[in-house]
Amino acid sequence: MHAVKRIEIVSDSVESHKIIKVLETVGVLNYTVIRNVVGKGVSGTNSGDLDMSMLENDYVIAFFLADKTKLLVENLRPVINKFGGACYVSDAMEINSIQCVAS
Repeated sequence: MHAVKRIEIVSDSVESHKIIKVLETVGVLNYTVIRNVVGKGVSGTNSGDLDMSMLENDYVIAFFLADKTKLLVENLRPVINKFGGACYVSDAMEINSIQCVAS
C-alpha cells in the first residue's frame, strides 16, 4: 500500500468537461465520472428526480500522488468559483495488486 490523495468534485454536468480538462492538464489521467447524481447541500436539493427543473450534477473522483495537490487545487479553484460545485481533497491508501486471484 502507499499513500495517495483523493479528490471528489460535484458540479453541474454542463461544466464537467472543464473539470476533466484541468485534471488531465495537471497529469491526473485516471478518474471516474458518475453522471446525474442527486444530493442536498447548503443550497438545497440538487438535480435528479427530486426536482426536474434543476440542472443535472456529475460526481468526479480521482486519485493521484500528493505532489500534484497544489497545482491541481490552483487550477481547479477558478473553475469551481466560476461555475459552482463542491470539491474535497483527502488522504487515501492505494492497494497495489500485482496478481489477481479468482475464486
